[in-house]
Amino acid sequence: MCGAAGCGKTLFAMTFLAEGVLKYGEHGVLVSFEESAEDLAANVASLGYDVNALIEQKKLAIDHVKIDPTVIEETGDYDLEGLFVRLDYAIRSVNAKRVVLDTLEALFASFPNPVLLRAELRRLFDWLKERDVTAIVTAERGAGGPGQLTRHGIEEYVSDCVILLDNRVENQVSTRRLRIVKYRGSAHGTNEYPFLIDTTGISVLPITSAGLSHVTSNETTSTGIDDLDGMLGAGGYFVGSSVLVSGLAGTGKTTFAAKFVEARCALGERTLWFAFEESPEQIVRNMHSVGLDLAQYLGKSLRIESARPSFFGLEMHLARMARDIELFKPTAVVVDPISALRGVDAEVHATLLRLVDLLKAHGITAIFTSLTSTDQAPSVDDRSISSLMDTWISLSHMETNGERNRLVYVLKSRGMDHSNQVREYKISNEGIAMVPAYVGARGVLTGSARLAQEVQERDEIAAREEAVQQKVRELARRRKVVELQVAELQSTLEAEAAELEALITQRDERERTRDADRVDMARVRRSKQ
Repeated sequence: MCGAAGCGKTLFAMTFLAEGVLKYGEHGVLVSFEESAEDLAANVASLGYDVNALIEQKKLAIDHVKIDPTVIEETGDYDLEGLFVRLDYAIRSVNAKRVVLDTLEALFASFPNPVLLRAELRRLFDWLKERDVTAIVTAERGAGGPGQLTRHGIEEYVSDCVILLDNRVENQVSTRRLRIVKYRGSAHGTNEYPFLIDTTGISVLPITSAGLSHVTSNETTSTGIDDLDGMLGAGGYFVGSSVLVSGLAGTGKTTFAAKFVEARCALGERTLWFAFEESPEQIVRNMHSVGLDLAQYLGKSLRIESARPSFFGLEMHLARMARDIELFKPTAVVVDPISALRGVDAEVHATLLRLVDLLKAHGITAIFTSLTSTDQAPSVDDRSISSLMDTWISLSHMETNGERNRLVYVLKSRGMDHSNQVREYKISNEGIAMVPAYVGARGVLTGSARLAQEVQERDEIAAREEAVQQKVRELARRRKVVELQVAELQSTLEAEAAELEALITQRDERERTRDADRVDMARVRRSKQ
């Protein structure tokens, strides 16, 4: 294992020994040519390993070989017999299966014969193989040509496996990388892999491990906003999907993400929030103003990891997130915002692509927020990022009547039918509330314009209702007049009918009287005859 100063050779080697004891029960030996056992124990304590305890339990042995020219005198041909004796004693004392030699150059600092040096190195490695131990030998990075990895350029040829560590600085940001130069008898990745050293240990991200073999799900999970669930045909986001929430500053991107987080935490689902602009305390405080109490979930189902984008390089951010995902095992992740990541567009895109693939491989539903530079059509950068996303929710402002109102629109949502409406929404101390879509003669109306139009329409409806009621009253009045006229005419008609009936009766009476008189006159005449 070779590399320049500060790249983490000793920490890697100590991790190899400590994890061997703790996870696999394999005891280890470390022969140090530079640092004492006390210094090594203090340095490795930052990774969470108690080296002194392992030494006391006879599970780990550290032998500090102090190379001091004032007390060492070279006589005869140079060889490593003295090292073999000390190594053999240390291996037998703890029954070791793992050995570390750190750093081997100290033995050959003043040794000029490369032929004998190579022979002794080969003899050392053969001796270690005979003891059936797995050994890591650390070496300093060489200053020779591009093909020379170590100082002498010999160690990499006699070793079975060569791991090159690098601590590279680009744009004033340091990134540690690991590359397996060779590994005899094994197919191995040849790319550079970023790795992270912090209080939880060493994390290596295999950037080629992600792909398109992840399993998809038809199950949905709520957005945390009922009306937004309704705008998505499936009733929410698909589980394991990636969602982009983009918009201008102040449109509530973080609030939309927080509503999703609250819904997940309320169900007891683990949620991991990566923040690049706000601290956990600031996020909790700000979300409390919109009715979200995230503090009750912190340290339980919610974990917020904050880091400035400039603190790490893109690969280190990716390694850190991959490590946290592996440790916390969340079902939902928020990255807020991805627009804070700085670098070459192609590198940012590649980083997000690997992150999306990593999340999909674990079946994690992810929300990515992004700050856009315009409220008009999405930029080319936005579209290139959105191609990685399954659902894209666009938030925007509309300025009317001297005020700005917020609008939400589902640009796309793969695998489901979704609303094509632009909906107004309000953010208050009660959260996010969607306003029913209102389309007027001048298009979609929002804010005071919508309220004014609603008032105008209510007035017009009231006026029409009043006109109808007035017409009804007029008709009723006229109906009464007509009914009175009809009643009067009916009365007149009945009176005329009665008069006619009387006349008919009188006529009939006269006719009967006349007939009677005729009968009487006829009777009188017959009597006179």
